[in-house]
Amino acid sequence: MIEERLKELGIILPTAPARGGNYTPIRFFSDDRLVYCSGFGSTTDTFQKYGKLGKEVTKGEGYEAARNCMLNLLAAFRRDIGPLDRIGSFVKMLALVASENDFYDQPDVANGATDLLAEIFGEEAGLPARSAIGVNVLPGNIPVEIEALIELKAILY
Repeated sequence: MIEERLKELGIILPTAPARGGNYTPIRFFSDDRLVYCSGFGSTTDTFQKYGKLGKEVTKGEGYEAARNCMLNLLAAFRRDIGPLDRIGSFVKMLALVASENDFYDQPDVANGATDLLAEIFGEEAGLPARSAIGVNVLPGNIPVEIEALIELKAILY
C-alpha cells in the first residue's frame, strides 16, 4: 500500500545513497522489530545544496533538505530491509541542522521530513517523537542530516 501511496503522491525515491564511511546505515535491534537508521544527508541526484541555515541556505531550502534526507532514508530502508509496507511506525527522529548562531528555526526545517512522513504513512504511523538540533557543521557541508528509529509491523504466521 505504501508503494501505491508514493505513486498517488507523485513521489519517486532517489537512488539509495552509498555508505559514507565505516558504519552500518540501517541496523536491526531488540526483537528484530526495531530498526535504527544512521544519519542520512540531503544530497540526491536532483538536490544539491550546501552550507548553513541562516547564511547560504534559506529556511525553505532547509525544509526541502530535510525532506530529501527522509527520501534518502526511505530509499535505503527499501534497499536494505525491503518493502516500505514493513514499516509500522516511526518512533523517533533526530534532525541535525547546520546553523548560524542566530538561526533558531531548526524545528521548522525538521518539518520537511515529518510532513513527508505524515503525508505518506499518516499521522499515527508517520509522526515520530522528534528532536531538531542546531549544529556547527555537518559532513560534506550538507545543511541537514536525519536519523530515525523505526518499528516494523508484527509478522503474523
